[in-house]
Amino acid sequence: MGAMKATPLLTGLTWLLLCQSAGEALTRLVHLGLPGPVLGMLLLVVLLRWKAVREPVGAAADALLAHLSLLFVPVGVGVMTHMALLSQYGVRLLVALVLSTWIGLIVTALVLRAALPRTSAPKA
Repeated sequence: MGAMKATPLLTGLTWLLLCQSAGEALTRLVHLGLPGPVLGMLLLVVLLRWKAVREPVGAAADALLAHLSLLFVPVGVGVMTHMALLSQYGVRLLVALVLSTWIGLIVTALVLRAALPRTSAPKA
C-alpha cells in the first residue's frame, strides 16, 4: 500500500490545532498573562506568510465557516437551560452587554484615530 496523501482540510486543521497547542504550552511554560489560544493565533499569523501553511489553513477555515451555525447550538441550549437566571438578571445582562459593546466601539475608534496618520483637509 502506498502512503496516503493528506487532504488540505486535514492539513489545515492540523496547523490550527498545532498553533493552539503551541500557544497553550508557551503560556504555561513561561507563565504569560496571555491566553494560550491568543498566543497560538499570533503564531499562526506569522506562519500564514508561507503558502504551504496559508492554503491548507484557508481550506480548513472555509469548511469551518460553512458550518458556523452549528457553533450556536451549545449557546442556544445554554440559554434554554438557564432561562430562570435570564429572567432574573436579564435586564442587567442586557445593560452590561450594550454598555460594554459601546465602550469597546469607542475605545476602538479612539485607538484607530490615534494610530492613523493625520491628513490635511482636502482643498476646495
